[in-house]
Amino acid sequence: MSNDQFTAFQGTSILARGSKARVAHALHDLGHGPHPADVLVFSDETGRETDLDLSGSASDIAARYTATEQREPARRGRGRPKLGVKAKEVTLLPRHWDWLASQPGGASATLRRLIDAARADAPPSPDPAYRFAASMAGNLPGYEDAMRHLFAHDGPALRDAIRDWPTDLREYFAKLAGLDAQAP
Repeated sequence: MSNDQFTAFQGTSILARGSKARVAHALHDLGHGPHPADVLVFSDETGRETDLDLSGSASDIAARYTATEQREPARRGRGRPKLGVKAKEVTLLPRHWDWLASQPGGASATLRRLIDAARADAPPSPDPAYRFAASMAGNLPGYEDAMRHLFAHDGPALRDAIRDWPTDLREYFAKLAGLDAQAP
């Protein structure tokens, strides 16, 4: 089942948030046509624009998007693949294998812990925030400064650069950029 979340904007205001099905229903209920030109929908994960087909009745939309969200991934043979485990080859020197073998839980568990720790310490990717801002904020004051601070991972300066943006745009951009959305 998909956990993707989306946000729909009309101008600088948020119209709806949630799964594709929820956003599509909300836009349909608000009376937007089958292909609303004045509404943009963004993936909360990637910052990319997403098109929604609002044609037909509410039950048509429910069938279209609810079925898509509930599709289960294709079943494969027995084993761990349903957990998302993929066997790949890793090339290490003997000293690396020796060190990994001495760690609690073995080599795989140690590598997973090291990768998770590195991912937790890494700043969020600026790409989703950049994609969103390029579509929605390119003409706003402070845009160019905001992009420089976004890619420099300078949170305080980024907050300052976007302080005059409309509230919904600023908060959504801050969320995508990994900033505290409450701090303007």
